Amino acid sequence: MSDSLPHPMRLLYDMDYNGILFATTRQIVGVNQSMNFSEVLIRMREMFLPFMAQIQDLKKPGVLKLDIMAGITVALVLVPQSMAYAQLAGLPPYYGLYASFLPPMIAAIFGSSRQLATGPVAVVSLLTAASLEPLAASGSEGFLAYAIILAMMIGAFQIFLGVFRLGVLVDFLSHPVVVGFTNAGAIIIGTSQLSKLFGVSVEKQAHHYETVYNILIEAAQNTHLLTLAFSILSIGLLWASKKYFPKLPGVLIAVMVCTVLSWGIGFETKGGAIVGAIPAGLPGINIPTFDWEVVKQLISAAIVISLIGFMEAISIAKAMAARTRQRIDANQELVGQGISNVVSGMFGGYAVSGSFSRSAVNIDAGAVTGLSSVVTGIVVGITLLFLTPLLYHLPQATLASVIIMAVINLIKIEPIKHAWKAEKHDGIVAVVTFVLTLVMAPHLEQGIVIGVILAMGLFIYRTMRPRIAVLSRFHDGTFRDTTVHPELEKCGKIVMFRFDMSLYYANAGYFETQVLAMVADNPNAEYLILDAAGINTIDATGEEVLLHLSERLEKIGVTIIVAHMKKQFMDSLRKTGTLEKMGGDNMRFFSRITFALAQAWTEIKCEQCDNGKNCPMRTSVAKQQAAERGEIELEPKQS
Repeated sequence: MSDSLPHPMRLLYDMDYNGILFATTRQIVGVNQSMNFSEVLIRMREMFLPFMAQIQDLKKPGVLKLDIMAGITVALVLVPQSMAYAQLAGLPPYYGLYASFLPPMIAAIFGSSRQLATGPVAVVSLLTAASLEPLAASGSEGFLAYAIILAMMIGAFQIFLGVFRLGVLVDFLSHPVVVGFTNAGAIIIGTSQLSKLFGVSVEKQAHHYETVYNILIEAAQNTHLLTLAFSILSIGLLWASKKYFPKLPGVLIAVMVCTVLSWGIGFETKGGAIVGAIPAGLPGINIPTFDWEVVKQLISAAIVISLIGFMEAISIAKAMAARTRQRIDANQELVGQGISNVVSGMFGGYAVSGSFSRSAVNIDAGAVTGLSSVVTGIVVGITLLFLTPLLYHLPQATLASVIIMAVINLIKIEPIKHAWKAEKHDGIVAVVTFVLTLVMAPHLEQGIVIGVILAMGLFIYRTMRPRIAVLSRFHDGTFRDTTVHPELEKCGKIVMFRFDMSLYYANAGYFETQVLAMVADNPNAEYLILDAAGINTIDATGEEVLLHLSERLEKIGVTIIVAHMKKQFMDSLRKTGTLEKMGGDNMRFFSRITFALAQAWTEIKCEQCDNGKNCPMRTSVAKQQAAERGEIELEPKQS
């Protein structure tokens, strides 16, 4: 096989075949052992240059035009929105433009989603501000430097997860945790802009709710009426455009109208807060000196923002993939998002992620490939080069209004109600995460961490006491839970039960206790048949308990038979020798419950059911009993 490779690759292959480099490469790029080195190289190209697969689509008629128009449309929303989100993050508005220049292009080139619009988003901006405010004053030189460092740390962590295919870690952020945090985050984001809406300023307190209270007190006494007027106008324009003209770029319209009006009436000279001068030109590479003490303090924040930001991005990407029937690789998307964050930090931006609203605009505008995001970045670059003077008179109240109108849609109570109905523990997790996030703000990561721990704890608690159903034969031939169907007659010699959970260390003791209780409740029982259909896996503790139960019960004349097992369950028992110790295949382990019953019937001696011939576990007997209860009518026997 190596003879078909170019000489340098053949040399590398021959030197390292089945060696460390080759094995490590296989692990990183996610290939199986059956692939040869050429196939590994192809997989590496797909991982590091996934955009190459989209080039063929660009050759199709009309696709190029659609992508260009979609990119421009997204840019019209992104330019004002990014400035607003930078303000939310405690940064100068132009930092949002820097974070909107290269990151959308990079994410499109290295990510797996074709329509995901990457850039500044509300939740990540809020988390950035919350992470940095304890370290430096908002807007200070140190704050700006730390924002850049944080973006690069977030990117590095995401790249690490993606390269080593650890995207599954995001699954620890359960839906109830995200729902609770998102609702609380939306409220925090909205209320954080109140001072800009009323044109007042107060000193930040230890807790966000204290700051909001002080803002309301100050607004009641010293509201800047002209600023409030611009806020009302901005919100009105945003609301009206969304309701009556949804296809128009409402954010851009509000920004243009308010900027022109601000310039016309001299809003700045009358005490109004405006964006002011924005440095013209494209950002250059600007990597601040790393203070390792600060880096240590930002590690937890970087991990939390990495996971939250990526969860938002991958959720959007999957939703669009379902619509376009494209395949999404979560680990590849992690790499794309990670590189975009690193580049954002290197070029003076801050942390970015996938945006739901802009991605919706992108796909609705007809975007087919990632070229649309490249076009978006180019338009932002043109704005930085030539159009920044036009943004000088933009009122900060308008940017605050943009943020508030954007996050209103994030407040959704229905998902919390749904979680409560589906599983009360999930409802509790959502509510606790919501409340703690609000109370602990600006330390938002604490609410998330507690929510994750609570969700995992309650899940483990549920698995510690899984459902155990004692079964008997129903008249249709199936086996039903006798708790649900108490009318079903049980066999005195055979007790059948189903364990609805993997058997592992946390519930093995409960399993043992319940089995012994069944034996105690059925003193004449000679066989316990375990329907193992619900047991996906079994660990060492579970095997020990199962083996010891079998041995102990055998001594008192009770035999355990296992039926309806899954492959992974049997594989574990074979590897450890437990299978043979318990009697082996076709003696104590059967693929079907009917086979297990047949084995028991050949061995039991029961006068009541004529040695199993009239056992209530037989379908014919169950039908006869159901007919006697008037539940069914038996078909007359043909002579």
